[in-house]
Amino acid sequence: MSDTSKTVKSGNPEPEKVDKAEGVVEGQETVAPADDPTAAPVAVVDPRLLVREEGLRGYLTEFQRKVKGGELGSLPVVVGLIVIWTIFQLQNDRFLSADNLSNISYYLSATGMLAIGLVFVLLLGEIDLSVGSISGLSSTLFAVFAVNNGMNVWLALVLAVVTGVAIGAMQGWFFAKIGVPAFVVTLAGFLGWNGLMLWLLGSSGTINIPSETGPIHLLGQNSFFMDQAIIGAYLLAGLGVVLTLIGNFGEQRRRRIAGVPFRPTSEILLRVGVLAVASFVAAAVLNSASGVSNALVIFLAALVIVDFVLRRTTYGRKVFAVGGGIEAARRAGINVPLIRITVFAISGGFAAIGGMFFAGQTASATLSAGGGNVLMLAIAAAVIGGTSLFGGRGTVWSALLGMLVIQSIQTGLDLLNMNTSIQYMITGGVLLGAVVIDSVSRKSQKAAGRG
Repeated sequence: MSDTSKTVKSGNPEPEKVDKAEGVVEGQETVAPADDPTAAPVAVVDPRLLVREEGLRGYLTEFQRKVKGGELGSLPVVVGLIVIWTIFQLQNDRFLSADNLSNISYYLSATGMLAIGLVFVLLLGEIDLSVGSISGLSSTLFAVFAVNNGMNVWLALVLAVVTGVAIGAMQGWFFAKIGVPAFVVTLAGFLGWNGLMLWLLGSSGTINIPSETGPIHLLGQNSFFMDQAIIGAYLLAGLGVVLTLIGNFGEQRRRRIAGVPFRPTSEILLRVGVLAVASFVAAAVLNSASGVSNALVIFLAALVIVDFVLRRTTYGRKVFAVGGGIEAARRAGINVPLIRITVFAISGGFAAIGGMFFAGQTASATLSAGGGNVLMLAIAAAVIGGTSLFGGRGTVWSALLGMLVIQSIQTGLDLLNMNTSIQYMITGGVLLGAVVIDSVSRKSQKAAGRG
């Protein structure tokens, strides 16, 4: 590219200049397709610059480019969720009732916590089959400490979660340092920790958790704002909108100072406006039922915090780097074994927290805790939500979107009195479809020179 054709790095670019020899518009950079370095360069425009210059037409142009390039993001799961809700509502008009939507929002939180931890593991292109057993063991340890031995309930809660983190770190050490495949290590954990849970529960198989055991019963189907449900729900919605607005304007300011393209104020206000409408509508719907449950609030708070860690911190960038290419990450100076160990520790920690949620739903630690199809549903939620099984691509919001799909299917089929076998088959089909879309989009990205 000649000297007269420079990439625009300012938030307020000058009028476009064209290099007559090469025909490249200022504000673009050129990249060659990954599979053919000798091919003619393809012009790439920063989407923020494109939208600012072309407005609505720029949005459409960028959307078409992403679809052709296989960058589908959350579009398939959002479309799928709309289709699922439409079908079930036509079959049973109670599906979109406030009470049913409240149940969906409450019951998705426990398995959703496991899915958050699994997102970290999947970003490395690995798998953790032990999260279900860890969640069951953690709830059992809490019951043994607090109920059987009279330990302070908050100390028992902390010890149970720390145990989950330690188990995950140990499994990560075997994988990162010894070289045992993650599948084998976590499969052994799935069997071993489940056996330890059965041994701790003894012949009764159940430890009931009394109502005075505060932290667990707070995770039951009730709201901290129960007496002021309307205030609580709208307060949470407003807080989310304000924080999003502050975050977007903060990013705009940083990019403006750095001299790189940034989102225009009109776009930020439009995005936040859409979020505000969705948030306050959801608050109104939940208010007409039983309010926003504590479990849902904690789950959403965890999503926000973890999303910040993955997208805004050095550690998060290292996780994506290791998932994108181990050798490249190692050459960049990243401690790959440490990242792997900490990722599995995070997965174990969130599995333990999910176990507390399950205990809150049943007010007990039981043989079925973390068993059944919990593991498969947690993995399916992360994948259906858009996290790639091949590593290096995904967000923690996948846990929310995926669990919305799965819990909607389960609740809808329950309303229609369908057999559990039908639920499994439909969920399996949705999971297969998500993986197929992921595989096809990866091929499209490679064909477009972005793989």
